[in-house]
Amino acid sequence: MWPSPRSGSRYGADAEDAERHPVVSRRPRGPLRIAVIGGGPGGLYAAALLKRLDPRREITVWERRAPDDTFGFGVVLSDETLGGIEHADPVVHGLLRREFVRWDTIEIAHRGRVLTSGGHGFAALGRHRLLALLHRRCEDLGVRLRFRTSAPPAAELAAGHDLVVAADGAGSGTREANPARYRPRVVTHRCRYRWLAADFAFDAFRFEIAETEHGVMQLHGYPYAPDASTVIVEMREEVWRAAGFDTEDEPDGRVPRSVARCAEIFAGALGGRALRSGDSAWTAFRTVVNDRWSHGRTVLIGDAAHTAHFSIGSGTKLAVEDALALAACVEEHPASLADALAAYATERRPVVESTQRAAKASLRWFEELGTYIRQPPRQFAFNLLTRSRRVTHDNLRLRDERFTAAVDRDFGCPPDTPPMFTPFRLRGLTLRNRVVVSPMDMYTARDGVPGDFHLVHLGARALGGAGLVMTEMVCVTAQGRITPGCAGLYTAEQADGWRRITDFVRARAPGTAVGVQLGHSGRKGSTRVMWEGMDEPLPDGNWPLVAASALPYRPGGRPPKALDRAGMTEIRAAFAAAALRAAESGFDLLELHCAHGYLLSGFLSPLTNRRTDAYGGDLAGRLRFPLEVFDAVREVWPADRPMTVRISATDWAPGGTSDEEAVTIAGAFAAHGADAIDVSTGQVVGGERPEFGRSYQTPYADRIRNTLGVPVIAVGAISSWDDVNSLLLAGRADLCAFARPHLYDPHWTLHAAAEQGYSGPGAPWPLPYRAGSRRPPTGRTDVPRPRLAAPVPRAETGRVEAAGPGSGHAADG
Repeated sequence: MWPSPRSGSRYGADAEDAERHPVVSRRPRGPLRIAVIGGGPGGLYAAALLKRLDPRREITVWERRAPDDTFGFGVVLSDETLGGIEHADPVVHGLLRREFVRWDTIEIAHRGRVLTSGGHGFAALGRHRLLALLHRRCEDLGVRLRFRTSAPPAAELAAGHDLVVAADGAGSGTREANPARYRPRVVTHRCRYRWLAADFAFDAFRFEIAETEHGVMQLHGYPYAPDASTVIVEMREEVWRAAGFDTEDEPDGRVPRSVARCAEIFAGALGGRALRSGDSAWTAFRTVVNDRWSHGRTVLIGDAAHTAHFSIGSGTKLAVEDALALAACVEEHPASLADALAAYATERRPVVESTQRAAKASLRWFEELGTYIRQPPRQFAFNLLTRSRRVTHDNLRLRDERFTAAVDRDFGCPPDTPPMFTPFRLRGLTLRNRVVVSPMDMYTARDGVPGDFHLVHLGARALGGAGLVMTEMVCVTAQGRITPGCAGLYTAEQADGWRRITDFVRARAPGTAVGVQLGHSGRKGSTRVMWEGMDEPLPDGNWPLVAASALPYRPGGRPPKALDRAGMTEIRAAFAAAALRAAESGFDLLELHCAHGYLLSGFLSPLTNRRTDAYGGDLAGRLRFPLEVFDAVREVWPADRPMTVRISATDWAPGGTSDEEAVTIAGAFAAHGADAIDVSTGQVVGGERPEFGRSYQTPYADRIRNTLGVPVIAVGAISSWDDVNSLLLAGRADLCAFARPHLYDPHWTLHAAAEQGYSGPGAPWPLPYRAGSRRPPTGRTDVPRPRLAAPVPRAETGRVEAAGPGSGHAADG
């Protein structure tokens, strides 16, 4: 047997159906009768493995197409997948090994330059050959293959079989026949693409960018045989239509006109050769997610259960790995089919979800390709290589040190200096490195006055080496507090408390900048401190709430009063007064909090601003009051000191702030004098559904930076110093902010420097701590590896995986 999943009798949602279908909870005596719907690689390999493990099993595969009729041309499999195949079935592995074409280079052609990166490791073969090998293996084992025959419905098959494996693709009829059980979610994306082939072998995995009169198009090409390559041409839907490809599929001779035009557009990459299309057509990629993968005796595998964008080469890989896991689980749970199917889902879901997150990041990168084409050549290439987040700066350095060193030099890194320890200038302030301690509410102030806890908390983070340490949200009025423990800047005593802290940092952590974040709680105010019940109202002593509109934050919560003109004028003046006190208190930077559903954020979001006056309606109206506040603060804030604005770039809820509106909001603040945009997301409405995962908020910062050219601060489950270096070099962020990692480790920045072997001015150890800097943080003396910033829940960070050879780049067709 090959490696097994966890065992047990209950496995969550996928076990629920078994309880309603007790017939599947006990395995029938004797060999299983198994039906497989779909004769693609996943279905064929599942049939072969299940038959090999028990030759007595009666297994039939239904495939509606002919044996040699398939979609696509080449298939790429990772070394990890091949290792699983070798362990499970050496015969199949041997057949594949003799067929594979291997290479380790990626070429990126853009604006007349071709940049090359090596050390990636790919293995590919023709899809026809893969199917032929699996057909042969199934026939040798005694699996019955029924070609040109549509399978009976899964419910009908289940009546006469012990197990039904639905491998019927992204348009799965099995899944669609029972949506209430599988609960599918299918999202169609914004690019059109087409699988094509060329009768020659590329020397590398080739990415070619074409800037046409209609818009940006891209080619993904890779060899799958000594004399053949897969070619995928992709572009945004609007570019596809503008180019007339939606009306050019009538054949011109034997080649559709749109295919011939693609060959002309990418003649340089193709060497003037033609393209062939087979039976492919232009299509839009669909991401398939199912809450459940099994129902009764039927289980979904491969694209029927989940899809991942072709740009990271995961379709066939995931299907084959599903087959490996399913066969192992069926074998390991001989007494209960329900337990076997639940164990299969338990084993596979974390891997699939991680892959889908990476695939979504890669897909989105190509959808937004037009925002990156102005980047310098090497930065563009690095950005492309690291787009899925599975390949990082450190990982790429191990693969191709020369290429990565050139990217570092282009970025401006001095010798032996990691990108995160290069300085960054905002107006008159130069930060010694790119690490920011994000604002974190401590809820320990008394009457808004910061005390000893704030001194120790912020002082420790300043000693820890970050370039910029931010205060928590500092409230501009007593009624603008979130909780009674929130700090303020509306009295002279509060200003004195903050001056005590900035004086300490300036004396004991010279070179660390201290920023203040000013805000007003709006409708989210007058609540208990976090550990007594987040967002719960105070048992007594509540104060009035104000907001853009009279909408409570939580259903049944206290409704705020909609601000009138006099109230807005008063609050605007309070922000300006707080900014004056902040300047006198010695802060180096001021951030205006326009995110997370607080007062100014409430004006920006269409979900929370229902006003019908000049301060509501369209985005220009919703921006009006936040911009008035920004202008009032900028007017009194010293001209040489920078101002930033934190925004929620999405509300994670239908009808909320769109991607395009987030760019417009950021652009408006930049036009009014904001020196950088701190890009966060969500916390605007109670019913939000964030897409948690590693670096899950950084794409929003990325889009704003590369659309507007304005500096951005990226936040949101950035998992390691390697992620920081990667984001900076790719041009997705200028600064990276961490919250909880700095609660776990106040000296996170100094430790990151030590782990990278850096001891320069970007991260100086305080003199009393310097002896500790000479002790290696790990026992290793070789190249250090990235580490997680802090132990945080899986739901927030997702899996952090080492990128194996080829991961993040391969495509299968």
